[in-house]
Amino acid sequence: MIVGILFIVLICLIIGAIIYGRRLVRTEVTDAVFGNPTRALGGWHWIVAGVSSILVIWLYFSWDAGRAFFPTAANELCQVAKLNRTANPIRSAFPLENRQLRSTALLERDYGQIEALEAKLADTNFNDADRTELKSIIAEMRDTLALQASPSIMDPTTAGKLDEIANRINELAVNISDDNYPGTPDPDREKALQQPAWGETSVEIPPMAITDFGYKFSKASEVMDGISKDFSKIRNNGEGITAKLEGLQARYKGFKIDDTEGEAITAERKEMIKQIEKIYRRIDDGKIFPTAMTQSVEKALINFDDVQKSEQGSLRLIDIFALPGGDILAGNRACSEQGSGRWLPKPSDTLNTFVKMADPDVGYKGIPLLWYEMKPIGTVLEILVPDWIADLIPGEYSRHDDNGKVLNNLKDRVYAFATGQYESMLVPIPIGHIWDSLMRVLAGLFFGILLGVPLGLYMGLSRFAKGFFDPLIELYRPIPPLAWAPLILTIFGIQDDGKIFLLFMVAFAIMVISARTGATGTQLSKIHAAHSLGATKFQIIRKVILPNSLPEILTGIRIAIGVCWGTLVAAEMLAGTTGIGFVENVARKQSDYEIIWMTILLLGLLGLMFDLIMRFIIHRTIPWRGKG
Repeated sequence: MIVGILFIVLICLIIGAIIYGRRLVRTEVTDAVFGNPTRALGGWHWIVAGVSSILVIWLYFSWDAGRAFFPTAANELCQVAKLNRTANPIRSAFPLENRQLRSTALLERDYGQIEALEAKLADTNFNDADRTELKSIIAEMRDTLALQASPSIMDPTTAGKLDEIANRINELAVNISDDNYPGTPDPDREKALQQPAWGETSVEIPPMAITDFGYKFSKASEVMDGISKDFSKIRNNGEGITAKLEGLQARYKGFKIDDTEGEAITAERKEMIKQIEKIYRRIDDGKIFPTAMTQSVEKALINFDDVQKSEQGSLRLIDIFALPGGDILAGNRACSEQGSGRWLPKPSDTLNTFVKMADPDVGYKGIPLLWYEMKPIGTVLEILVPDWIADLIPGEYSRHDDNGKVLNNLKDRVYAFATGQYESMLVPIPIGHIWDSLMRVLAGLFFGILLGVPLGLYMGLSRFAKGFFDPLIELYRPIPPLAWAPLILTIFGIQDDGKIFLLFMVAFAIMVISARTGATGTQLSKIHAAHSLGATKFQIIRKVILPNSLPEILTGIRIAIGVCWGTLVAAEMLAGTTGIGFVENVARKQSDYEIIWMTILLLGLLGLMFDLIMRFIIHRTIPWRGKG
């Protein structure tokens, strides 16, 4: 119900935003001419329309909206799919979905193989007598094949069986059009109602009928299954055809293989007999029938299809319009969604998956998505104090005395402080997959900005720096980050060091190019004005070049954030035990589409959050951008 209400609200928001936008265009008064950036400001209603459109499309093509408005439709379509599946063995013999009658297709296939066998016979080294005998056998094989399509030699019993099949199909069509069919209540209804609902388990659609309408098609599928099995047993093997086949088998088996004619000819003989026997077995299947004899079954099937489609009524419209982009297929024990309903998880299911994984007691693989744990502040600050500081203090580390006591000296206490091995207050520390990914991105981006921006400015101001560093930067910048990943991860291992260094390489090149472009794009008139006012080189860099480079630098940071996110996920998928990329990689191996889509949406939301932060920073720090 909640999903259905949300779907209607989203559609109303889209319509309302469009109406509001059209009215605003007619009533808004502005002095901004075309090309003025201020014309693009505002427009919150179009943001609402865009977000709502995406959600409506997702709800619609994931079948979440259809499930909300028609909760029993999938189960009923499952029973229809069962009926179609059980009818497929008969339908496949007729040109209902295929282009040809199966008997016609078999005749064409076998005739083609016989012709190929004749052509092969002409290239053999057999003597004239053997060649004549084999030609006669092949000709008799063709006659026997053609004989199966003749109504005159068909066994009346076989024709009676086909008519019986047609009558049973027609009878089922009459029954299924009866509102009272099957006449008895479903004995498994209570058990069916206890099934997990649609989407609650890995079995997407409950296979047992939960409505009277579905039970009608379920019962009809059981009857059709028996008809199909009886049809599959029918063979066109009357006495005339059987006698012909027995004579043909006796002839090719009586063809002697003379080992005295040479190894090559003996091999040719054996291969020829093998091919003849292969075609003989296909003819012996008895699956070719005269066209006139099967027309009653074909007409019965066509009539049955029309009746059962008519009986589906509004369910067919629900299938077409409420469950688009795919079908519901029935297997032996379960029914499954196909098409967009399968690979595009439902928003409600994805949200439920996220809520479960966000529970710190559940998480994913024993690690929460984002939570905290209490840790001593000493273990947090240890990364700020290098261990080697203790080595600078004169003297040696303490040693135990003869009584086994250890008395720590100043050197030991400094080392304990540097490594966080002392009692301290507990503070909450964020943990989890999302936090690990955030820290890796921020660390790689921080070092990329810290080293890339000064080098880029230096290259924009110095002929030496540009000539010396430019080839080095441009040599590795075009190389995809994934090409570096195996090497870096091999050197640094699967810990955070390798991932952060890989992200640093990505961000460093982008920041160098951005800062260099900003420095070289500074207007010369501003630099001359600064010189004429007596500014020093440092003042020119701080007051003129850096402010003019900030738009390029901040834009480079926005680009670097996006590239770092993409690279991080790839690195965590290659080697990692935590992080969003690790979660997606495990879900990919298990074909868990809901978790995959959840990680994709999570990455998108985090990327959007970073981008909004950068937009705010750009708006606050460089308000002069685009204004001359």
